[in-house]
Amino acid sequence: MKPGWRLLLLFTAVFAVAFGAERLFVPHVVPIGFADEPQPLWSVETAFVLRAIELMAAGVAAIALVLMFAGWARQIVRRRAH
Repeated sequence: MKPGWRLLLLFTAVFAVAFGAERLFVPHVVPIGFADEPQPLWSVETAFVLRAIELMAAGVAAIALVLMFAGWARQIVRRRAH
């Protein structure tokens, strides 16, 4: 279970850093292919990269959480069986 908690905390921290960096460096840029107002190319690319990091980190953290709950439930079932 300890590696699961470490993985969850690590990727939660990565998500928080990427989320904060996105809000700090490109606060009003929407990472989409087109926009109503012209935006500098570097800011759109930065927003894309930061959003991708956020989504990957959140996905890994969610998977780690689900697997930890599954392991916890399995331990409870084994204890009740004995």
